Amino acid sequence: MSELIKIEDMSKIYNPGENEVKALNHISLTIGEKEFVAIIGQSGSGKSTLMNMLGCLDVPTEGTYHLHGKDVAEMLDDELSEIRNKEIGFIFQGFNLIPSLTALENVELPLIYRRVPKGKRIELSKEALKKVGLENRMTHKPSEMSGGQQQRVAIARAIAQAPPIILADEPTGNLDSHSSAEIMEILKNLHEEGRTVIIITHDPTIAAKAERIIHIMDGEIYKDEKNEKGDKGEDAIREELNKAQETEKVKEQENV
Repeated sequence: MSELIKIEDMSKIYNPGENEVKALNHISLTIGEKEFVAIIGQSGSGKSTLMNMLGCLDVPTEGTYHLHGKDVAEMLDDELSEIRNKEIGFIFQGFNLIPSLTALENVELPLIYRRVPKGKRIELSKEALKKVGLENRMTHKPSEMSGGQQQRVAIARAIAQAPPIILADEPTGNLDSHSSAEIMEILKNLHEEGRTVIIITHDPTIAAKAERIIHIMDGEIYKDEKNEKGDKGEDAIREELNKAQETEKVKEQENV
């Protein structure tokens, strides 16, 4: 498996100085091409900050991030923008759809920014919507669709130009259990097609679907485990989270 992402000794510090907050604390991590990874942690654990780093939406205070062997810190803004446009498909919890546009138009919009010719972008957008099972809802606006359908539009938008990396931040956070299962099946299929899928989540049920689970707490990775056979069930993952929380409480009491 080829190396896709390599992070070495990465830290992210906000408000450097007396009141600084270390959102990431000397993290090192390698992710190979075509992996299916879940990064799990509670609110405030640092997982969203890590997602911003992985997605080239922010830069580390310390350490390095190599993507395809290239140091992200050395890239110009235009290069970073190119990576975000063509290398990474972003899926967010809040859908981020434009209410006045149809499903097809929402999927098509990023392709306009990428200067894809009109005929080609409509073709790509229709194919993406078919892939997520919305071939009969292309002319509907977000207000005319359920939450699960809106998230599927967001996924179609992310995959329309076939980016090699799918980065999903709490992709089922606003959905019911049935819609969540549908979204996870779509992400699983994308992985089977050869995409690298990275999910950021607090939900053990979601993390249990991945082939590798990275636990993060207090800005640090404290466990990184394989789950290729799916034998790491949600109860075991939930127990790990609870143990981590108890450990953190003990540390806080010791520091008082």
